[in-house]
Amino acid sequence: MDAENFKQFASGMVDYITNYMENIRERRVLPTIEPGYLKPLLPSEAPRTPEKWEDIMSDVERVIMPGVTHWQSPKFHAYFPTAQSYPAIVADMLSGAIACVGFTWMASPACTELEVIMLDWLGQMLDLPKEFLACSGGKGGGVIQGTASEATLVALLGAKAKKIKEVKEQHPEWTDTEIIGKLVAYSSSQAHSSVERAGLFAGVKFRLLKVDSKSKLRGDTLAEAIREDREKGLIPFYVVITLGTTNSCAFDRLDELGPVANRESVWAHVDAAYAGSAFICPEFRYLMKGIETADSFNFNPHKWILVNFDCSAMWFKDPTFVINAFNVDPLYLKYEMQGSAPDYRHWQIPLGRRFRSLKLWFVLRIYGIENLQKHIRTHVALAHEFEALVLSDSRFEIVAEVVLGLVCFRLKGSNEINETLLKRINGAGNIHLVPSKINDVFFLRLAICSRISQSSDILYSWKEIKQRADEVLEENSVSK
Repeated sequence: MDAENFKQFASGMVDYITNYMENIRERRVLPTIEPGYLKPLLPSEAPRTPEKWEDIMSDVERVIMPGVTHWQSPKFHAYFPTAQSYPAIVADMLSGAIACVGFTWMASPACTELEVIMLDWLGQMLDLPKEFLACSGGKGGGVIQGTASEATLVALLGAKAKKIKEVKEQHPEWTDTEIIGKLVAYSSSQAHSSVERAGLFAGVKFRLLKVDSKSKLRGDTLAEAIREDREKGLIPFYVVITLGTTNSCAFDRLDELGPVANRESVWAHVDAAYAGSAFICPEFRYLMKGIETADSFNFNPHKWILVNFDCSAMWFKDPTFVINAFNVDPLYLKYEMQGSAPDYRHWQIPLGRRFRSLKLWFVLRIYGIENLQKHIRTHVALAHEFEALVLSDSRFEIVAEVVLGLVCFRLKGSNEINETLLKRINGAGNIHLVPSKINDVFFLRLAICSRISQSSDILYSWKEIKQRADEVLEENSVSK
């Protein structure tokens, strides 16, 4: 494809994207296809000669869109938000054009240096302790990971390396294998499944600890677990503290857990994947009380502050043990000024990395902090609007405190009737919800996800839920 054809193709795609985004309310949020739908729509092998870009554009609507779940629709309330905005899309275009692989400073100096500065900007927006920021002149600093799942694993591997070194200083006769066999990590039973999965990847024991009546992990629970495990000859080394659980957006008591971890020489990693974005608003920073006790902190700008996936921000007070754990330094990656700037290949699982900080730079400059704060506050207000609608109907109940942009609710009654309600809602395809379960109580989650959500969208979703509830309750009454 030559430059002129590229301009036409790109212009056509920009028009298509703009039309898609501005008219997304008109699309059914859930597709109606079944697995395998795509195979009959495509040839059995790649084309041997070039095709026209106009034909490809036509096939986007014919082939791709029937199988798309529209995450950016204001009728999409599943999981948590996945952020999106025009500035971030444009930044991704530029990143694709530059097409660098920024594993070292020398591989693309701007890729590394902009990331250092953007993580400082973002950390300052959250009012993180200065020990986490590169601009403080200490050891700390930030890095963009792909996902919070990666961040959890990276922190765990750093904690593992640190603890092995500590134990060997005390017991030089112990082998790595013996030490690893004794290591034990902790998290809330409400932590994301990727937390336990990180333990599987790292080959260490992982204990999921009981939470209190508000689904929060407490300090005394962690302290007791550590005591029990030390008595068994195990070596506690890592705890994940969740701020904003996936199930119900509950907040572990960081102010209690952090001091326990510090006292017991256990690495404290804070996972605020969804909720962390809210901390750019001063009124929500009480939820991160105790952050000064953490060793690492992570949240996903790609969830809630208008930066497209993937962009997961992570900070360390001291990345030394992570860097050492991942430091394989072949000759072909060495360069003259090595050590004068971060080589982010040592801060992550993969070697390669894209120019993701461009997305932060564009979004922060185009919107500014005040408009990003407004975006967060609007979503939280919409969640409380939906909460009020639920509470206005005596057939429903709220099952967890509404703190940010998630509302957990259910029909009063059995799990079975709520499962039927969810199937009916998603089967209709006008809105999309997902369920969760705590203490064997099944409930529905409604997250405010779309950048363009407004009060009329919340009312639409509530009317849809009420209509499906009317149907289910009537059928249940008849069957009795």
